[in-house]
Amino acid sequence: MRLKDKTAIVTGAASGFGEGIARKFANEGATVMVVDLNISAAEAIATEIGGHAVMADVSKADQVASMIETAIKTLGHVDILVNNAGITHLPTPLEDVSEDEFDRVFAVNCKSVYLTARDIVPHFKTRGTGAILNIASTAGVSPRPRLNWYNASKGWMITATRAMAVELAPEGIRVNALNPVAGETPLLKSFMGEDTPETRAKFLSTIPLGRFSTPEDLGNAAAFLCSQEASMLTGVCMEVDGGRCI
Repeated sequence: MRLKDKTAIVTGAASGFGEGIARKFANEGATVMVVDLNISAAEAIATEIGGHAVMADVSKADQVASMIETAIKTLGHVDILVNNAGITHLPTPLEDVSEDEFDRVFAVNCKSVYLTARDIVPHFKTRGTGAILNIASTAGVSPRPRLNWYNASKGWMITATRAMAVELAPEGIRVNALNPVAGETPLLKSFMGEDTPETRAKFLSTIPLGRFSTPEDLGNAAAFLCSQEASMLTGVCMEVDGGRCI
Protein backbone atom coordinates (compact mmCIF):
# COMPACT_ATOMS: atom_id res chain seq x y z
CA MET A 1 0.00 0.00 0.00
CA ARG A 2 2.69 2.45 -1.04
CA LEU A 3 0.09 4.99 -2.21
CA LYS A 4 -2.36 4.62 0.67
CA ASP A 5 -4.65 7.65 0.96
CA LYS A 6 -3.09 9.27 -2.12
CA THR A 7 -5.12 10.66 -5.02
CA ALA A 8 -4.07 10.50 -8.65
CA ILE A 9 -5.07 11.61 -12.13
CA VAL A 10 -4.03 9.23 -14.91
CA THR A 11 -4.68 10.35 -18.49
CA GLY A 12 -5.25 7.87 -21.29
CA ALA A 13 -6.15 5.38 -18.57
CA ALA A 14 -8.90 3.37 -20.28
CA SER A 15 -6.43 1.02 -21.99
CA GLY A 16 -2.77 0.10 -22.40
CA PHE A 17 -0.09 1.56 -20.15
CA GLY A 18 -2.52 4.04 -18.58
CA GLU A 19 -4.85 1.27 -17.52
CA GLY A 20 -1.94 -0.66 -16.05
CA ILE A 21 -0.85 2.40 -14.07
CA ALA A 22 -4.38 3.15 -12.84
CA ARG A 23 -4.88 -0.45 -11.70
CA LYS A 24 -1.51 -0.59 -9.92
CA PHE A 25 -2.13 2.75 -8.18
CA ALA A 26 -5.49 1.50 -6.93
CA ASN A 27 -3.91 -1.73 -5.71
CA GLU A 28 -1.37 0.36 -3.81
CA GLY A 29 -4.13 2.30 -2.05
CA ALA A 30 -4.67 5.37 -4.24
CA THR A 31 -7.98 6.79 -5.40
CA VAL A 32 -7.66 7.31 -9.15
CA MET A 33 -9.33 9.67 -11.60
CA VAL A 34 -9.42 7.67 -14.85
CA VAL A 35 -9.24 10.14 -17.76
CA ASP A 36 -9.83 9.14 -21.38
CA LEU A 37 -11.63 10.14 -24.56
CA ASN A 38 -13.39 6.77 -24.39
CA ILE A 39 -15.65 7.55 -21.43
CA SER A 40 -17.47 4.21 -21.40
CA ALA A 41 -14.17 2.33 -21.13
CA ALA A 42 -12.92 4.82 -18.52
CA GLU A 43 -16.08 4.33 -16.45
CA ALA A 44 -15.67 0.56 -16.62
CA ILE A 45 -12.09 0.76 -15.33
CA ALA A 46 -13.05 3.29 -12.65
CA THR A 47 -15.85 1.05 -11.42
CA GLU A 48 -13.50 -1.92 -11.19
CA ILE A 49 -10.83 -0.06 -9.21
CA GLY A 50 -13.08 2.11 -7.06
CA GLY A 51 -12.11 5.33 -8.81
CA HIS A 52 -13.77 8.04 -10.85
CA ALA A 53 -13.96 8.67 -14.60
CA VAL A 54 -13.71 11.86 -16.65
CA MET A 55 -13.74 12.36 -20.41
CA ALA A 56 -11.14 14.82 -21.69
CA ASP A 57 -9.06 15.61 -24.74
CA VAL A 58 -5.78 16.56 -23.09
CA SER A 59 -4.76 18.71 -26.06
CA LYS A 60 -7.66 21.12 -25.39
CA ALA A 61 -7.11 23.83 -22.77
CA ASP A 62 -10.73 24.08 -21.62
CA GLN A 63 -11.08 20.32 -21.21
CA VAL A 64 -7.83 20.05 -19.24
CA ALA A 65 -8.89 22.88 -16.95
CA SER A 66 -12.26 21.19 -16.37
CA MET A 67 -10.54 17.84 -15.75
CA ILE A 68 -8.24 19.29 -13.06
CA GLU A 69 -11.09 21.24 -11.45
CA THR A 70 -13.29 18.13 -11.37
CA ALA A 71 -10.48 16.05 -9.88
CA ILE A 72 -9.82 18.53 -7.09
CA LYS A 73 -13.52 18.81 -6.26
CA THR A 74 -14.14 15.06 -6.43
CA LEU A 75 -10.96 13.85 -4.74
CA GLY A 76 -10.53 16.75 -2.31
CA HIS A 77 -6.99 17.33 -3.54
CA VAL A 78 -4.57 15.78 -6.03
CA ASP A 79 -1.26 14.19 -5.04
CA ILE A 80 -0.15 12.67 -8.35
CA LEU A 81 -0.59 13.52 -12.03
CA VAL A 82 0.38 10.97 -14.70
CA ASN A 83 0.57 12.38 -18.24
CA ASN A 84 0.13 9.11 -20.11
CA ALA A 85 -2.19 9.97 -23.01
CA GLY A 86 -0.28 9.87 -26.29
CA ILE A 87 -0.54 9.16 -29.99
CA THR A 88 1.78 8.47 -32.91
CA HIS A 89 1.77 8.67 -36.67
CA LEU A 90 2.25 5.55 -38.77
CA PRO A 91 5.81 4.67 -39.85
CA THR A 92 6.35 7.13 -42.68
CA PRO A 93 9.25 8.95 -44.34
CA LEU A 94 9.58 12.18 -42.36
CA GLU A 95 8.80 14.41 -45.35
CA ASP A 96 5.53 12.56 -46.00
CA VAL A 97 3.95 13.06 -42.58
CA SER A 98 1.09 15.52 -43.05
CA GLU A 99 0.97 18.82 -41.20
CA ASP A 100 -2.28 17.76 -39.54
CA GLU A 101 -0.66 14.56 -38.25
CA PHE A 102 2.36 16.51 -37.01
CA ASP A 103 0.17 19.04 -35.20
CA ARG A 104 -1.94 16.33 -33.57
CA VAL A 105 1.10 14.37 -32.32
CA PHE A 106 2.64 17.46 -30.75
CA ALA A 107 -0.69 18.66 -29.33
CA VAL A 108 -1.38 15.37 -27.56
CA ASN A 109 2.18 14.39 -26.61
CA CYS A 110 3.64 17.82 -25.80
CA LYS A 111 1.07 20.59 -25.43
CA SER A 112 -0.87 18.39 -22.98
CA VAL A 113 2.10 18.45 -20.58
CA TYR A 114 2.09 22.24 -20.68
CA LEU A 115 -1.68 22.43 -20.20
CA THR A 116 -1.84 20.00 -17.29
CA ALA A 117 1.14 21.68 -15.61
CA ARG A 118 -0.45 25.11 -15.99
CA ASP A 119 -3.53 23.94 -14.12
CA ILE A 120 -2.12 21.49 -11.54
CA VAL A 121 1.14 23.17 -10.49
CA PRO A 122 -0.56 26.05 -8.59
CA HIS A 123 -2.50 23.41 -6.63
CA PHE A 124 0.70 21.52 -5.86
CA LYS A 125 2.51 24.73 -4.86
CA THR A 126 -0.27 25.64 -2.44
CA ARG A 127 0.03 22.21 -0.82
CA GLY A 128 3.84 22.19 -0.90
CA THR A 129 3.93 18.73 -2.43
CA GLY A 130 3.05 16.81 -5.57
CA ALA A 131 4.34 14.32 -8.11
CA ILE A 132 4.13 14.52 -11.88
CA LEU A 133 5.00 11.50 -14.02
CA ASN A 134 5.32 11.87 -17.79
CA ILE A 135 5.12 8.75 -19.94
CA ALA A 136 7.72 9.40 -22.64
CA SER A 137 9.37 6.64 -24.69
CA THR A 138 12.61 4.99 -25.69
CA ALA A 139 11.84 6.69 -29.02
CA GLY A 140 13.00 9.92 -27.39
CA VAL A 141 16.32 8.33 -26.40
CA SER A 142 17.11 5.99 -29.31
CA PRO A 143 14.89 6.97 -32.25
CA ARG A 144 13.53 4.44 -34.73
CA PRO A 145 13.52 5.35 -38.43
CA ARG A 146 10.23 6.50 -40.01
CA LEU A 147 8.73 7.53 -36.66
CA ASN A 148 10.61 10.81 -36.83
CA TRP A 149 8.13 13.34 -35.45
CA TYR A 150 6.83 10.92 -32.80
CA ASN A 151 10.46 10.42 -31.73
CA ALA A 152 10.89 14.19 -31.53
CA SER A 153 7.75 14.64 -29.44
CA LYS A 154 9.01 12.13 -26.88
CA GLY A 155 12.44 13.75 -26.82
CA TRP A 156 10.63 17.02 -26.04
CA MET A 157 8.79 15.27 -23.22
CA ILE A 158 12.06 14.04 -21.69
CA THR A 159 13.60 17.52 -21.78
CA ALA A 160 10.41 19.05 -20.39
CA THR A 161 10.50 16.56 -17.52
CA ARG A 162 14.02 17.59 -16.53
CA ALA A 163 13.29 21.31 -16.92
CA MET A 164 10.14 21.00 -14.81
CA ALA A 165 12.00 19.00 -12.16
CA VAL A 166 14.71 21.63 -11.74
CA GLU A 167 12.23 24.49 -11.47
CA LEU A 168 9.68 22.82 -9.23
CA ALA A 169 11.97 20.99 -6.79
CA PRO A 170 12.16 23.95 -4.35
CA GLU A 171 8.35 23.84 -4.19
CA GLY A 172 8.35 20.21 -3.02
CA ILE A 173 7.13 18.97 -6.42
CA ARG A 174 8.87 16.01 -8.07
CA VAL A 175 8.74 15.42 -11.83
CA ASN A 176 9.91 12.17 -13.42
CA ALA A 177 9.35 10.22 -16.62
CA LEU A 178 9.17 6.63 -17.81
CA ASN A 179 10.55 5.56 -21.18
CA PRO A 180 8.81 2.33 -22.20
CA VAL A 181 9.72 0.35 -25.26
CA ALA A 182 6.85 -0.61 -27.57
CA GLY A 183 4.29 -2.57 -25.60
CA GLU A 184 1.22 -4.74 -25.81
CA THR A 185 -1.10 -1.76 -26.14
CA PRO A 186 -3.51 -0.43 -28.79
CA LEU A 187 -0.65 1.66 -30.24
CA LEU A 188 1.61 -1.31 -31.01
CA LYS A 189 0.29 -1.81 -34.54
CA SER A 190 0.77 1.91 -35.24
CA PHE A 191 4.45 1.73 -34.23
CA MET A 192 5.11 -1.35 -36.36
CA GLY A 193 2.98 -0.34 -39.35
CA GLU A 194 1.52 -3.84 -39.42
CA ASP A 195 1.13 -6.52 -36.78
CA THR A 196 2.53 -9.73 -38.25
CA PRO A 197 4.72 -12.47 -36.72
CA GLU A 198 7.61 -11.26 -38.89
CA THR A 199 7.25 -7.62 -37.84
CA ARG A 200 6.98 -8.60 -34.19
CA ALA A 201 10.09 -10.77 -34.46
CA LYS A 202 12.03 -7.88 -36.01
CA PHE A 203 10.92 -5.51 -33.23
CA LEU A 204 11.68 -8.02 -30.48
CA SER A 205 15.16 -8.65 -31.87
CA THR A 206 16.09 -5.10 -30.75
CA ILE A 207 15.03 -5.74 -27.13
CA PRO A 208 17.67 -7.76 -25.19
CA LEU A 209 15.13 -9.23 -22.74
CA GLY A 210 13.13 -10.41 -25.73
CA ARG A 211 9.66 -9.10 -24.93
CA PHE A 212 7.55 -5.97 -25.17
CA SER A 213 6.76 -3.70 -22.22
CA THR A 214 3.47 -4.57 -20.54
CA PRO A 215 0.94 -2.36 -18.73
CA GLU A 216 1.99 -4.15 -15.52
CA ASP A 217 5.65 -3.21 -16.09
CA LEU A 218 4.69 0.45 -16.41
CA GLY A 219 2.35 0.26 -13.42
CA ASN A 220 5.09 -1.14 -11.20
CA ALA A 221 7.63 1.49 -12.23
CA ALA A 222 5.10 4.31 -11.96
CA ALA A 223 4.00 3.27 -8.47
CA PHE A 224 7.61 3.37 -7.30
CA LEU A 225 8.43 6.77 -8.80
CA CYS A 226 5.24 8.32 -7.42
CA SER A 227 5.67 6.83 -3.94
CA GLN A 228 7.55 8.09 -0.91
CA GLU A 229 10.19 5.45 -1.62
CA ALA A 230 11.33 7.68 -4.49
CA SER A 231 11.27 10.90 -2.46
CA MET A 232 14.86 11.73 -3.49
CA LEU A 233 14.23 11.13 -7.19
CA THR A 234 13.31 13.97 -9.51
CA GLY A 235 14.24 14.59 -13.14
CA VAL A 236 14.68 10.85 -13.63
CA CYS A 237 13.74 9.47 -17.06
CA MET A 238 13.71 5.73 -16.39
CA GLU A 239 13.88 3.23 -19.23
CA VAL A 240 11.40 0.36 -18.90
CA ASP A 241 12.65 -1.26 -22.05
CA GLY A 242 14.26 -4.64 -21.48
CA GLY A 243 17.67 -3.19 -22.36
CA ARG A 244 16.63 -1.60 -25.68
CA CYS A 245 18.58 1.62 -25.02
CA ILE A 246 21.82 0.04 -23.84
